[in-house]
Amino acid sequence: MNPTNTSGIARLTQYLPASWVAQGVRWMARWRGLAPRERSIVRAAGIFVAIVLLWVVAVAPAWRTLNQAPAQIDQLDAQLQTMQRLAAEAAELRNMAPISAMQSSTALLAATDRLGSKAQLILQDDRATVTFNATPGGDLQSWLAEVRSAARARVTEAQLSRDARGYAGTVVLSLKAGS
Repeated sequence: MNPTNTSGIARLTQYLPASWVAQGVRWMARWRGLAPRERSIVRAAGIFVAIVLLWVVAVAPAWRTLNQAPAQIDQLDAQLQTMQRLAAEAAELRNMAPISAMQSSTALLAATDRLGSKAQLILQDDRATVTFNATPGGDLQSWLAEVRSAARARVTEAQLSRDARGYAGTVVLSLKAGS
């Protein structure tokens, strides 16, 4: 070794705990005691462990992120489009002219009648309670869309459960003008 390396190591050892310095001295003595072939094997094993650690800590996570990014971008784009569509629909509903309570009740009754025996409507002043029994999800979705746009009713409570035959439960709507 040249003197500059020794002085650098000596300077470093003054900042380390004495037990670490003693352990380092023991390891260096042991290293010098190894045969050249054993040193080569230890170096190769060290390089292998370093490469595996580099892969596990740095390369594999970055690789995984690169592979998953396109799918996540597509999923986020789909969510963004859905949110933009819903925002446009909400703005459209907000800008619709209010209708009378009679028109709202008539539209709600017509929408509920289309479901037949799967739904029962009870009107009470500016509230409506609809009880569903074995209503398919698509029918319920269509009914909700129609009620929201044609009757301009707003869901205030919903207690629905789903089984093999469809949805069952109650939905309470507010029929206040401008709600």
